[in-house]
Amino acid sequence: MKTTILALDLGTTTGWALQPSEGQTAHGFVSFKTQRFEGGGMRYLRFKRWLTELKNISGDIHSVCFEEIRRHAGVDAAHVYGGLMATLTTWCEHHNIPYQGVPVGTIKKHATGKGNASKDEVIAAMRAMGHAVTDDNEADALAILHWAIHQEGTTP
Repeated sequence: MKTTILALDLGTTTGWALQPSEGQTAHGFVSFKTQRFEGGGMRYLRFKRWLTELKNISGDIHSVCFEEIRRHAGVDAAHVYGGLMATLTTWCEHHNIPYQGVPVGTIKKHATGKGNASKDEVIAAMRAMGHAVTDDNEADALAILHWAIHQEGTTP
């Protein structure tokens, strides 16, 4: 049975890639930067709404994979990542969608053959696979998606 997989590179600019059961891979990036006069929690409410819209548009989502970050250079980035991850995992639990974090090195190694590949190398690898990538977050999400497809043994 074919499944719909959502892959995410969580951050203020979130990269996403969606492999529907039928059809072509969709991918891009979306900003969850807080807007002027917004409270800090609005970022997470907008993220949750976006996930629900994506689920409705795709028909269903059967699994979610996301980049699992173990260390951040900045405190603000760590807080944003933690909030997005908490929102994502809660949303997945609510919708009974299995989810999995994938270590950065695992993603990079699968995409490029090197666990310490640079952002440019991941972008180049995704472009070599035929994806019109314009952002490193989008490239990371595609790399996660390809890893997930490989793990599930389905075809892209």
